[in-house]
Amino acid sequence: MPKHCFAAQIEKTPGSPEEHHYHLGSFETEVMWQYQEADNLPVPESVVTLLKAAKVNHIRIYDADHGVLTAFNGSGIEVIVGLPNGYLKELSTGEDRAMNWVKENVQAFLPGTQIRGIAVGNEILGGSDMELWEVLLPAAKNIYGAVYRLGLKEIVQVSSPHSEAVFANSYPPSACIFKPDVVPFMKPLLQLFSQIGSPFYINAYPFLAYKNDPQHIDINYALFKDNPGFNKMEVIVSKTGWASRGDPDKAGATVKNARTYNRHLRKRLTKKKGTPLRPKIPVRAYVFSLFNENSKPGPTSERNFGLFKPDGSIAYDIGFTGRVPSSAPPLSFK
Repeated sequence: MPKHCFAAQIEKTPGSPEEHHYHLGSFETEVMWQYQEADNLPVPESVVTLLKAAKVNHIRIYDADHGVLTAFNGSGIEVIVGLPNGYLKELSTGEDRAMNWVKENVQAFLPGTQIRGIAVGNEILGGSDMELWEVLLPAAKNIYGAVYRLGLKEIVQVSSPHSEAVFANSYPPSACIFKPDVVPFMKPLLQLFSQIGSPFYINAYPFLAYKNDPQHIDINYALFKDNPGFNKMEVIVSKTGWASRGDPDKAGATVKNARTYNRHLRKRLTKKKGTPLRPKIPVRAYVFSLFNENSKPGPTSERNFGLFKPDGSIAYDIGFTGRVPSSAPPLSFK
């Protein structure tokens, strides 16, 4: 999955054109936005206009791009910024470095830009870089320490998103357990987040489970016609979505299924109900993605998770209000 998202996110790669990626946040509404893997998306200011028109009020971004954070100034949209994986080793070794990062990328934009969370790394545990497994906890501690000392702990949460690779099995969700090699790293991380009142972030993709095993994963379950419970810690789905197009051999990647999944997701989140295990605690989720990502490598499905077209009109209807190109001013592009 993409590195930077605005559930929205922006990442710029040196030597390449500036690109933007967008992800929607929870359906209060929450979306992800990412700029790295598409070359036909509007500038951040235009995206903020689109998000406000669509009544999206929470966004997650994969980094802390200053241009993006400036664009959200005064918007009223709450933002979760990302601390990219490439910074973890450096920030795990010194509290002063973590303090500088938080000052420059969070405190400097408050209160005009409503930064409400820092996602420390992305999908570290369960991944292939064991060095990052080792530094995730100290990096998270140092970032939280900086947030605490700056007096921001009441408004800025600190957590870390995980992929389903941390689980020994993920279907059915009620049977989920962590992989044995993940447990020694996950347990102290969860202890930290429990102590500081932070949620557990999980990037959950029923589409991928169904695509990889359509013979055994029930499509009705995958399309949210069943709703499993979570554990005792608050769980936020930090990234989820469904591809509207895929290669011929990839099951389930259709506009119909994408519409069904995201419609059902939105309905459940709009009701602000919990899971069977914790019915009184509303579920939150960030939807991936705001736009399709035409430059993203890999299977066709990887480029087709967007809810909107680059011109701001809806890709398919799940209840959002998009731009009407004939009556709205054009979006700005770089």
